[in-house]
Amino acid sequence: METSSTTGAPVSLPDIDWGAAGIETELGWSLAVMYQGFSRLGTGPVADIPGGPRGYQVLVAITTEEPSSQLALAHRLGVDKTQMTYVIDGLESGGLVERRPNPTDRRVRQVYPTDVGRTLLASARVALRDAEGVLMRDLSPAEQTQLRRLLARVALGAGDVESFISDTQAANEYPVASPERSRRPLSSTSHD
Repeated sequence: METSSTTGAPVSLPDIDWGAAGIETELGWSLAVMYQGFSRLGTGPVADIPGGPRGYQVLVAITTEEPSSQLALAHRLGVDKTQMTYVIDGLESGGLVERRPNPTDRRVRQVYPTDVGRTLLASARVALRDAEGVLMRDLSPAEQTQLRRLLARVALGAGDVESFISDTQAANEYPVASPERSRRPLSSTSHD
């Protein structure tokens, strides 16, 4: 239940009249408002990570997926390769990642997390989950899990919309959906 920002007392949310087709029924409006709230709440938990949200995403990717080059990370996360260089430089300067030669192609450098990077990521993840809990406070735990899963499914297909639109930007400007890269061994415990 929502609380008043001035009194802290519970505030009940108004019902949406879905038949009226008001702005609240528009997916674009809901996504934008949700993203704005997430951006405001999520800034603090990733503030200590160089590159902020992008740095956080890099740490998640390199700690949960096979080693990857800087260019592959840029493509995977939908970040311009020049910007990715700055993000990796900041993470490396902070002692959170290191670049190592690829064992099969020494011209390519792969990005690896350091122990310090893993520790910072773990604490940022806890703080970010707490912020997400505030954002989704009007949903039950089961609804929160369902929303995460539904949004992830939509996100998997969102990067492949070029065939549905006529004027597209370059494909490398969009994150690449590759859930198989984040698969854990079957013996691992599932976390949402």
